[in-house]
Amino acid sequence: MPLPARSLSARFIIAAAVVALAAPASAAVSPAVGKALTAASKAAASGNTGAAIAAIGQAQNAASTAEEKLKTSQMAGYVYTRAGRYGEAAGALAAAGAPARQLAPLYYRAGQYDKAIALAKQSGGEDMQILIAQAYTRTGRAGLAVNAYNSLIKSNGPKPQYLENLAGAQYKAGDKKAYLATTQRLIKVDSSPARWRTLLTNFQGNNMRGEARLALYHLMMATGTLDRPQDYQDFAKLALVSGQAGLAGPALAKAGAASDAMSQKLAQAAVGMTAKAAADAPRLSADPKTAVRGGNSWLGLGQYGKAVAAYDVAIKAAGPDADQAMLWKGIASLRSGNAAAARASFAGIPEKSGMHDIANLWALFAQTRGAIAG
Repeated sequence: MPLPARSLSARFIIAAAVVALAAPASAAVSPAVGKALTAASKAAASGNTGAAIAAIGQAQNAASTAEEKLKTSQMAGYVYTRAGRYGEAAGALAAAGAPARQLAPLYYRAGQYDKAIALAKQSGGEDMQILIAQAYTRTGRAGLAVNAYNSLIKSNGPKPQYLENLAGAQYKAGDKKAYLATTQRLIKVDSSPARWRTLLTNFQGNNMRGEARLALYHLMMATGTLDRPQDYQDFAKLALVSGQAGLAGPALAKAGAASDAMSQKLAQAAVGMTAKAAADAPRLSADPKTAVRGGNSWLGLGQYGKAVAAYDVAIKAAGPDADQAMLWKGIASLRSGNAAAARASFAGIPEKSGMHDIANLWALFAQTRGAIAG
């Protein structure tokens, strides 16, 4: 699932309601109004919002001139904001002629999102763009939120927070292709394991051929996101089927399911198949018809240079497994420390191939993280 969108901070909302207040005791207000406003200000500052609101009521009853009503409304906006009564704060400040930029965040916190959006659109600026996007998200208008985040990114750059929230909006809008594309874009900005986990966990739900799923598990392992016992077991099964037997034993050990009957059977099979792979790999690698199998044997054994050579035999033959050979060659190249060769190999996989999507993710890894050891 995508990460939750970040919301406007309370500090930002309160700051929006702070106004420049004239001294209550100035000649512009009567002593009664001035005393009430002073009491409201002190009570609000100390956190006694009940007393502050009561003092505001006194000031409102005593205010008779335009200046007194203005200052009372300004103070009311501050007091109601401190009390968390944002709708009343917005109403008071609107009566005092506060600008749209000041009112929009208050209406947002009051849950009056359409008013907040309308005022934010009048104001402009990055903070108002954020408010608009989040208001659309909160009201379930995911498509409009996507548009708002795209505009925000266009105006202010692909900041991680904006990309993260855009991906969340795209996910809610049901645009999975755009969601994955944005998550990949986010990884280019922040390639932490948490980002990779979000992308790969969602990608794992796609229908894909067994070889592509095995390559996905390789990528999850490389990014530190392969940790569920069932995934390790599935990894081991696919490794055995694809001839990468040398990887099955370590995967099962990490699964921590030694007492599981299936794991025990797979572990026993892995021992025999690994020994056979070592014996058969040279012969398999020399024949274009079986070179992918030979390369997989070498890959499972950690012999990455020999694996690359075997995959090259299959690629040169341009057989039905050439796309698979290019993918595994890229992975073996990364394992051997040759990121440039890996990127070239991933880029050569045709778009219509069933290996294309996972190859794109591996290319992203090669671009953001480079070669991997071991």
